Amino acid sequence: MHDTITVCENGRELTFSFGMIMAYHGGGFPGGVVHGLKAMQAAFPLLDERPLERREISILTAFTGPGGRDALEMVTRALTENRLAVFRPLGGKDVISDPPGPYVFRFAYRGKVAEAVIKPGHVREEFVRLGGKAHKSADETARHEALKAEMAERLLPLAADEIYRARLLE
Repeated sequence: MHDTITVCENGRELTFSFGMIMAYHGGGFPGGVVHGLKAMQAAFPLLDERPLERREISILTAFTGPGGRDALEMVTRALTENRLAVFRPLGGKDVISDPPGPYVFRFAYRGKVAEAVIKPGHVREEFVRLGGKAHKSADETARHEALKAEMAERLLPLAADEIYRARLLE
């Protein structure tokens, strides 16, 4: 139940699951896919009580990860249609030392803007430290990959509002 999101394409409902988005993404950044999915799940209900028309959604985010980008693109087509912008100063340096780090997503739809910001404690310090390290040993690379999978497995079963605080800005 917590692994899908429904939007519309010309009034026809389209439901995307985590598995579908992972297949589109290719699997390298499952935690980022979960963050993109959960941010949309948290914010979209604030923008309309019905599923949103996917091609009318614009996105501004500090999140640069490929998993999140692919989740946002598959559901909204915002990257392809130039409605997705990354603005790193929207968030802090990182979620541990300068929260919320990149985990900030703003969605605009039909004159409304909703923002989803990660709640503390969902991204582990070791993940951030290894993710920011330019030259990882083989063991560090393996550990970072394990932490990506662990984060996805840990967050996917949770309701979006357990991970992201969403509110209307406009």
